[in-house]
Amino acid sequence: MSASLPPSLEAAAQPAARVVHVVAGILRNATGDVLIAQRPEGKHHAGGWEFPGGKLEPGETRLAALARELHEEIGVEVDSARPLLAVRHAYPERTILLDVWTVTRYRGSPHGAEGQTLRWCPVGALAEAGLLPADRPITTALRLPERLVAAEAADYVVRAWHTPASRRPVLQGVSCVDADEAVQAAAEADFIVFARPLAPGALGALCRRVPVPVFAYGISLEEASADGAVGVSAIGP
Repeated sequence: MSASLPPSLEAAAQPAARVVHVVAGILRNATGDVLIAQRPEGKHHAGGWEFPGGKLEPGETRLAALARELHEEIGVEVDSARPLLAVRHAYPERTILLDVWTVTRYRGSPHGAEGQTLRWCPVGALAEAGLLPADRPITTALRLPERLVAAEAADYVVRAWHTPASRRPVLQGVSCVDADEAVQAAAEADFIVFARPLAPGALGALCRRVPVPVFAYGISLEEASADGAVGVSAIGP
């Protein structure tokens, strides 16, 4: 997969938009727990927890930035990784474009190379782990499969737009057919699932607008990831 900046992220990362482009990695151990790091004293949002990573440097590809940051921060060598999710979050002082990758293979034992505290956290406990606001939508993405093949499972339920929410204590998804529905549904849903393909360019634009994970329809997982979607769906209208 190409590590060059896709158009959907390139526009959001322009200096004029005053967006700080940050790459972050999802690393798992043998039991499936996810690595998180605590921001040390003296740094912005000190004490908060986040997924390890850092700023994209000028002229650097996303994958190269991820590999460099994870080597500098936690002492591992990235062998392979793929895009998972793109999240934009506006803090009072700046806007963060958090470009999240799943690290599928790495070498070395993670440690706090810059003095930060690390911990392996079960996916189910991430929501209560004290993650920074920009990192929180990622916890939803990590609880969902990359490919949705059913409208209901043990951890989630997908309902049609304008139908009542399920009372089950699981992630609530809303099925939409266009971007306008998705923007409205995002205010009440944990994630958005498209039941029809979107016009070229619309998926990337939508993923930048809504603060929840998005599942695309009618395209490959690689295409969906490049536009900032978390996965693909086979649930039709």
